[in-house]
Amino acid sequence: MDKKSILITGGAGFIGSHVVRLFVNKYPDTTIVNYDKLTYAGNLENLLDVERSSNYRFEKGDILDEKKLAAVFEEYKIDAVIHLAAESHVDRSISNPLEFVNTNITGTATLMNVAKEFWNGNFENKLFYHVSTDEVYGSLGETGYFTEETPYDPRSPYSASKASSDHLVRAYFHTYGFPIVISNCSNNYGANQFPEKLIPLFINNIKSNLPLPVYGKGDNVRDWLWVVDHAQAIDVIFNNSKLGETYNIGGNNEWTNIALIKALCKIMDQKLGRKEGDSEKLITYVKDREGHDKRYAIDASKLKRDLDWEPSIQFEEGLEDTVDWYLKNEEWLSRVTSGDYKNYYQKQYQER
Repeated sequence: MDKKSILITGGAGFIGSHVVRLFVNKYPDTTIVNYDKLTYAGNLENLLDVERSSNYRFEKGDILDEKKLAAVFEEYKIDAVIHLAAESHVDRSISNPLEFVNTNITGTATLMNVAKEFWNGNFENKLFYHVSTDEVYGSLGETGYFTEETPYDPRSPYSASKASSDHLVRAYFHTYGFPIVISNCSNNYGANQFPEKLIPLFINNIKSNLPLPVYGKGDNVRDWLWVVDHAQAIDVIFNNSKLGETYNIGGNNEWTNIALIKALCKIMDQKLGRKEGDSEKLITYVKDREGHDKRYAIDASKLKRDLDWEPSIQFEEGLEDTVDWYLKNEEWLSRVTSGDYKNYYQKQYQER
């Protein structure tokens, strides 16, 4: 690691907190600045284990706030950015697309402009790492995989906003020689995920004997990536990628939604001491989501070939580990779903 100060945007979120933790612990001589707006999905409780580390700093801020960003770059002499801050929930993008346009497109452009001006054309040993999604590629049929050369074909306001930000990042590379790298990942799962996403939502619903709403027939296919593996892949790409490159990060774990949900029900029945099949009775089929992509599948062979990264864990093992975490952290889940955890922010941190 040759960077002295790294800004990680969205570092209090699900994926971001895992990246922050990894970098804080692995690079004690590098200052890790967590920049997060602390919206509903940003939770500083995700980072209690590292918040007192000597190389960790937290700054509350919006990536649309150019003055705040400029002040942070100046104070910490930022020489690298890992950009994770984004609105990411497809359902929310359908009901409020403009919020996604503002944060994911304009926010990314604002952040790049601040970095470009602060670095002032001296891009040596600088890096802007943009973290994106496989949803920019659209939808696959029953065969085939997304590669780094797959044409973009976004189908939701969320994926369209991420596709737009990807294009902007590449445009800055070609226009200004801005030092960038991009990665596009498949569906993440693991500890600390906000319970609007499928796995933590269904763990919580099963525990509470609430319905498990399944879109359509449940035959949509997703590739699942353990968030710890994703953080480690980001670390590998951050330190070893050539500028301007794009890498797909996948878990090599394709599951239909209904197969995943039934596997989750079986694990939960075992963990909760229920009779096998009890939780499956909670499954309720609902009207399919608008623009619901049929299948995502990542070809991550470039990342394996160029940087020797591959997933460390199979889905069944990762899913059981994830269930165990949520069952052991019921207070965290309760505070997140009730909103009480916001009191923690007010007590621990003050606006500058």
